[in-house]
Amino acid sequence: MSKSNSNTIELPKEYFSRDFIISAGSILFRRDPATRELQICVLYHCRHREYRLPSGRKDVGECIGAAAVRETYEETGYPCKLLPCKMETRATSPGVDQHPSVIRSVENATEPFAVTIRQQEETGLKIVWWYVTEATGDKIDGTQTESECYNSQFFEAEQAITKLAHLDDRRVAEQAWGIVKTQLGLM
Repeated sequence: MSKSNSNTIELPKEYFSRDFIISAGSILFRRDPATRELQICVLYHCRHREYRLPSGRKDVGECIGAAAVRETYEETGYPCKLLPCKMETRATSPGVDQHPSVIRSVENATEPFAVTIRQQEETGLKIVWWYVTEATGDKIDGTQTESECYNSQFFEAEQAITKLAHLDDRRVAEQAWGIVKTQLGLM
C-alpha cells in the first residue's frame, strides 16, 4: 500500500479469494415486551469481556443477507428476519440503467446499509456487510457453535450503542438506529 500526496492510503484494486473473508452481521431490533421501547441486542464476549455486534463468516454458496440472519440467530439465539426499511442506496432498480450512480432513497429495502473493512494481519482483509434485522421469536438456547462464548442481551437502543467496545460497531449501530427511527417516524 502506498500513500498519495493527499495523505490517503491507496489500496490494491483487486483481491483474490485467499486474500479476504466475507462476513455478515446485523443490528437486531425488538420492542421491549413490557415498555414497547425499541431495543438492540448486543453480545457480551465472555473471553474478551466486551460487548459486540453479532456477525460471522458467510458459508460457501450462501447469500450475504442469509448469512447475516443465520449468524445473528446462531450468536444471539433469537430467530430473526431482515427488516425492510427506507434507506439511501446507490443500488439500481431491477432493469434500470442509472448513470451516473446516484444516491436515492428506497422504500422497503433489505440491502446492506453498511460495510466494515478491517485489515487483519493473520487472515488478510475482512469485509463485514451489515443489515437491519428484527427478532421474530423468543430466545432459543444452544444455537452457538463450540468456539463461541456469548451472552446476548437486549438494551434500550441508545444504551446498547454506548456498551459496544469498538468505535466501528458503535457507528454501524448508530446508523441502523437512525434508519429504524426514521422508518418508524421517531425522528
